[in-house]
Amino acid sequence: MMAFKTLGQFIIEKQADFPYAKGELSRLLRDIGIAAKIINREVNKAGLVDILGENGHHNVQGEAQKKLDVYADEQFIEALTRGGECCYIASEEHEECIEVSLKNLTNKGKYMVCMDPLDGSANIDLNVSVGSIFSIYRRKVLDAPVSEEEILQYGYDQVAAGYVIYGSSTMLVYTTGKGVNGFTLDPSIGEFCLSHPDMQVPVDGNSYSVNEGNYLKFPQYIKDYIKYCQAEDSATSRPYTSRYIGSMVADIHRTLIMGGVFLYPETSSYPHGKLRLLYECNPMAFIIEQAGGKAVSGKERVLGIKPTHLHQRTPIVIGSKNMVDKVLSFVEKTQDSVGA
Repeated sequence: MMAFKTLGQFIIEKQADFPYAKGELSRLLRDIGIAAKIINREVNKAGLVDILGENGHHNVQGEAQKKLDVYADEQFIEALTRGGECCYIASEEHEECIEVSLKNLTNKGKYMVCMDPLDGSANIDLNVSVGSIFSIYRRKVLDAPVSEEEILQYGYDQVAAGYVIYGSSTMLVYTTGKGVNGFTLDPSIGEFCLSHPDMQVPVDGNSYSVNEGNYLKFPQYIKDYIKYCQAEDSATSRPYTSRYIGSMVADIHRTLIMGGVFLYPETSSYPHGKLRLLYECNPMAFIIEQAGGKAVSGKERVLGIKPTHLHQRTPIVIGSKNMVDKVLSFVEKTQDSVGA
């Protein structure tokens, strides 16, 4: 019988990679894993209990909150507060950051966490895969009160990032800047076990993922790229397959494993993009880059964007390196035609 390495064991083994952490980062990742297991339990029985549907409120984005959105948010906050390694939490569900030290006066946490507690929750009533996204930053100044400005760090400053996908199996995928590893939840023992070591994005792919319902609102370079994907060309295995789930975690997870490109560009309705930089795009960009892929806003590297506010949005093109580079070639052609 094959012996699996658990998430806890793996984290402890890798603790030496961060001598400055002295175990705090390991414990923080463990706390996130615990919250994920609790959320997974509720997601899996959502149809049996009164946890489906909307709760009658809207989050800071103006989006209707699902009951599971609120539940997932509460579980992450509880786990991060109880663990004591986190001092500041930025959540999609809250307009302002949550200062954990106010709830735990003994807390001297060195880390700040940005999170989307339940990404793709609009699909939860339809039994489509949803997920959680998290991003971890280290405080740079420990002897001063924490503030929102401190969490507005570049994406390349992340010390860890990951996501959990609740699907036919539940997986936790994360990176600490030294490769990407995936862990599948074994419900028989209640542990995440290493199932996908050293994950790599194929350098090329044959699928693209975008909400083509917004085609008329897309910038010209995206329209041109979609036409390129749909054209017949045996040399480049086109036309490509169109795959769009409508849950960022699920679409990125498929892209990470199978290759391809995920596009969520700016539109005439959302000229600055719709996905959030701090707790959606930055963590996913960190993961994909660590797995050998690429993530850009259409103009610049996602991890090189300086955040100016908590719920900042950005366009994103992310996935297999060669496919992202091809999208960028259409950006250049558009710029050249405009300048001509």
